Order: sequence, then structure tokens, then C-alpha cells
Amino acid sequence: MSKILTRHDEIRQWAEARGGNPLLMEMPDGTGGSRTLLQLTFGQHYLNADENEGPDRPGGFDLVSWDDWLAALEANGLAMRVSDDPAGGNEAEFEFVARDGETA
Repeated sequence: MSKILTRHDEIRQWAEARGGNPLLMEMPDGTGGSRTLLQLTFGQHYLNADENEGPDRPGGFDLVSWDDWLAALEANGLAMRVSDDPAGGNEAEFEFVARDGETA
């Protein structure tokens, strides 16, 4: 089963319970401009462990504050469809959807 999360506190709690961190990446939009890609990264603490404390840019992504990430989620009219399995899981258990429930 799955459920749609729209409330900021629920989205953040769901992600943090699974070790998720918010990130944004600027992507070319094909018209000479760019668009912002929203994503969650899981296990970021492993990338920053063992003296690997370089810039938080895994593969060109920028780790951002939850406030910035949630603002971008709102600006794009998105929500998250997540598994409601209480056992938790990983990043494969969510997808971004339009606020009306359609896949984004």
C-alpha cells in the first residue's frame, strides 16, 4: 500500500526516518535554460565519514536545507507517494507526484 504525503512535517519525518537528506540539482532544460531537480539521498553520512568531509556534492547534487527543498517541492506543485510499510525502507519506496495525485 502507499499514501500521499503533502504536509512538510510528514515528508521530512518519513525521509529522516530512513536516513534521507534533501538535495537539489540544476539540470539543463533543453532550451538553453535550466530546471531544478528535487531528490532525496540516502546514506549521505557514509559519503562524509572516514575523513571524507569534502563538499557535499555527490555527483553534482547540492545538499540543501529542508526549508529550501520543501519550498522547491511546493513551487513545483508536488507531493510524495510513499510506502506505508511501517518497517521502513529506502529511496525506492517513494515517487514525486503532482498535488492532485498524478505521477510527476
